[in-house]
Amino acid sequence: MSQVPRKTLAMVQTAPRKLEARDLPIPDIGDDAGLIRIEACGICGSDYEQYEGALRTPMPVIPGHEPLGIVAKIGDAAARRWGIDVGDRVAVETMISCRFCAPCLGGRYHLCDSRRIYSYIPLSDEPGLWGAYAEYMYLDPNAVVHRLDPSIPAATAVMFNPLGAGFRWGVEMPRTGPGDTVLILGPGQRGLSCVLACRAAGAAKILVSGLAADAPKLALAREFGADHCIDVENENLVERVRELTAGRGADVVVDVSSYSTEPVVQAIDCAAVGGRVVLAGVKGFVPIPGLISDKIVIKEIELKGAIGVTSSGYANAIRLIESGRHPIEKMHTHDFGLRDAELAIRTLAREIPGEASIHSCLLPGKD
Repeated sequence: MSQVPRKTLAMVQTAPRKLEARDLPIPDIGDDAGLIRIEACGICGSDYEQYEGALRTPMPVIPGHEPLGIVAKIGDAAARRWGIDVGDRVAVETMISCRFCAPCLGGRYHLCDSRRIYSYIPLSDEPGLWGAYAEYMYLDPNAVVHRLDPSIPAATAVMFNPLGAGFRWGVEMPRTGPGDTVLILGPGQRGLSCVLACRAAGAAKILVSGLAADAPKLALAREFGADHCIDVENENLVERVRELTAGRGADVVVDVSSYSTEPVVQAIDCAAVGGRVVLAGVKGFVPIPGLISDKIVIKEIELKGAIGVTSSGYANAIRLIESGRHPIEKMHTHDFGLRDAELAIRTLAREIPGEASIHSCLLPGKD
C-alpha cells in the first residue's frame, strides 16, 4: 500500500449553485475496494444540471462522474478482480450496478434497477468520498475500471468518457458501418466524439449541424473527419441534408444537442427510409412540438434512446486515445484547478463572457 494523507480536499455541493471546499477524512479500504488519487475529472453538461439543481440530487454531495486517477490503495481481492495494483492509472466508469437484477443479468448493467452514479451519492452514504471533484475518490467493490496508458497527458486521457459516448451512441447502438451516411446534430464534445467514432467505423459520409456560434466546433468537426457541416441558423437543415444525400436522407442520425427540441423533429425528417435514429440529448422533460409519429411509421425508422456508456464504448475510446492517430487533444480547451470547479461548470455553460469551452476538466494538481 502507498502512503496517502489522512484527509482530502473535496468540493462539496451543499445547495443549488453552491460549492464549498471541505477537508474530508480518507476512509479505510476493505479487501474488495480501492482508493484512487484523482488526476483529472471531466466536466459535462450534466455537471451543470446538477450544479443548477435541475437533477435534484441529494445534498451535500461531491460532484464529478468522469474520473481518471492513480490507484493509491487497493484491497487484495479488488486487485485480483480488477487486475490492477497501486500505481496503475485507471479510468472509472460512471455507474455502479448491483450485478444481479434482471437488466444486469441480461447484459444491460447500465440500466441496473438500483444503479448509482458516483457524483449523485451523498456524503451521508458511507464512506462518503464518492464524486471526483476531490483529490481522492473511493472505488466501490462493484466499480468498473479500465487501465489507461500513464504516458498520455491527463487532460487528453480523461476524454475517455465523451469518446466512449461517441462510440456507443454513434456506432454501437445504430450499428454504423462502412457505406453509411451519418448526421450528427450538435457539435459539442459528444458530437465531436461521434465524428471520431463514426470515422473509425468506416462511415462513408459524416454530416454535422450546429449554430452560427458553433463555428469553431464545426471547424474542428471537419478536422476530425466530417465531410460537411451545416449552420442551422443560416441553412435549412432538412433541405441541405437531402441535397447532400441525393434526396435519400441519412442512414444514421444522432441527436446529441441539449434542451432544444427541434432537433428531434429534424432527426425524423432527415432520416432515410429504414434509417436509425439515436436520441441522446436530454430536453428537460418537455413535450416535442411538431413531432409527427406517422413519419416514423411510414419510413419504418428505428428510434432509440441512449443513456450512459458501457464497457465496450469505453474500451474503444481508450484504444483510440492510446493509438495517437487522431488529434483529439484539440477538443480540450480548458484546465481548471479543483477549487475553481464552479468556474469550470459556468464556463462550459457559457455563463462566462468571452469564454467558449468544448471539453474542460478539473486537475487537482493544478491548485
